[in-house]
Amino acid sequence: MIVVEDEVFTRLIGVVLDPRTSPERIEAFREFVAHDEPDFAGWCARVRATVPELVPSDVRLVSTQAELREALPDATSVVVESLTIGPAELDIAPRLRSVQKFGTLVRNIDLAACAARNIPVRLQRRRANVACAEWVIMMMLALASKLTRIAGRISPELLAEAGYTAKAFPAGHTARNNWGRIPGLRIAYESTLGLIGFGEIGREIALRALPFGMRVLCTQRSPLTAAEEREFGVSYVPLDELLTRSDFVSIQLPFNDETRHFLDRPRLERLKPGAFLMNVARADLIEREAVLAGLRSGRIGGFALDPQYAAPGRSDDELLTFDNVILTPHIAAQPRFNALADLAEIISALKG
Repeated sequence: MIVVEDEVFTRLIGVVLDPRTSPERIEAFREFVAHDEPDFAGWCARVRATVPELVPSDVRLVSTQAELREALPDATSVVVESLTIGPAELDIAPRLRSVQKFGTLVRNIDLAACAARNIPVRLQRRRANVACAEWVIMMMLALASKLTRIAGRISPELLAEAGYTAKAFPAGHTARNNWGRIPGLRIAYESTLGLIGFGEIGREIALRALPFGMRVLCTQRSPLTAAEEREFGVSYVPLDELLTRSDFVSIQLPFNDETRHFLDRPRLERLKPGAFLMNVARADLIEREAVLAGLRSGRIGGFALDPQYAAPGRSDDELLTFDNVILTPHIAAQPRFNALADLAEIISALKG
């Protein structure tokens, strides 16, 4: 029996391995991936063919620590994202042969206790987290270069429509670039990126920002160790310091009652003037009216948001009226092949 923490993507383990999975769930996943993988049944068959010894399996989905403990006595493998695997769990799991983490941070798994039982712990670097980090970097560069304002405006007439006075510089004296005389262009090099939340997505962002020559600050509930700061090349600072020092700010916190409107009006008013703000997590981590006020006043230099405040979004959203705002329709973690490849690798590892 394979015990799996119930998460929207880990349910695929049951779809592939457990013949008791409902037709409704199988059809839901077929529709969910169809725009990237039109042959979902074929994908499932190909994955099954790599693990014939696991077909069929009893895949038990659990949502709470109590449900996990109830299922562990019969478990041969367990896949967790946030549920805890420690000595108490291992003591009631005599048949357990492997632990799989859906992610790379193992705060919820006692590695020493698993090693004492000779139970291997495998990590899965999630491609969706990598994709979200790429989205943040892309938005940061697009906002810094005013791409939303000037893309396609290659003639004096088109630049004039955007409010710029395009005029060539005197020949024979200076360079000819930026004859559109567009002010306020920025680069990432020697700028400061502030990361609110330094979990798996935050760490993926830091890994991509450092090669640009950026200073990276981060904040979260608990300070980083000196070893973690060295490993990722970041500096842990309190939230207020991060807000006042950062040229770019990205928020990637889990969403719950405590983090709703985490960036409210008072906190956004402490932003460094002209800072750019990116949100790849949940829209309501940032108070909507507060970000609108910051855009109207110019305190916020630009804003990028992937999951919108309403899904689907609205064509009359006031945020669309700002030419320094980029909104995308919840696509940062895409394509679907990210999740499919992750789960195929997890299922293959369960064979071992």
